[in-house]
Amino acid sequence: MPRFTTVLFDLDGTLIDHFAAIHRCHAHTMATLGLPPPTLAQVRAAVGGGLEAAIERIAGPEHVAAAVPIYRAYWETIVLDDVALLPGARELLTMLHARGAKLAVFTNKLGSSSRLICEHLGIASLLDGNFGAKDTEWIKPAAEFAAHALAEIGAAPATTVLIGDSPYDVQAAHNGGFPCWVVTTGTHSAEELRAAGADAVFANLTALGAALTS
Repeated sequence: MPRFTTVLFDLDGTLIDHFAAIHRCHAHTMATLGLPPPTLAQVRAAVGGGLEAAIERIAGPEHVAAAVPIYRAYWETIVLDDVALLPGARELLTMLHARGAKLAVFTNKLGSSSRLICEHLGIASLLDGNFGAKDTEWIKPAAEFAAHALAEIGAAPATTVLIGDSPYDVQAAHNGGFPCWVVTTGTHSAEELRAAGADAVFANLTALGAALTS
């Protein structure tokens, strides 16, 4: 491998496509509150910074407290619906694992959901850790969340890279003291990601993997 011996992965938009279920859950939540349902495009633009931030962007801060428990309860019933690995994800994880890299999911998705999904998709055995919302008091982009994840798997910032798809990932990596390589398979365009300070931008995991392992 190149200098990276630890690779952290964001989940939604990076390793998996779960936006259909996420959109359905937000639509259910808004309908329950008597609010207009968001479009898929609105949901894609809102996610990444944690559930509360997404709801605030979709419905406004005044609805967050009421919306969160509705969303969480419904999410538990559909958490494994319409979820799939993005092209190249399994191959990249398998290749890095075979090379001895430390691998972990580092997400603002609920940690319990992230671990359940990775088991469901058959990639949990390739991971050294899986860190998400509510596992600690922090979420991305807090530097403490990155430090916690690296400490748990015995890794150092100097040999770590975060693979993500959003400015939250870029900020989280830089706050943690390591670079962020991004793909445009998630919520933001190449231009937006470059403007956010991404260290490298790729169209997909296949292209990123080729650069990472060359």
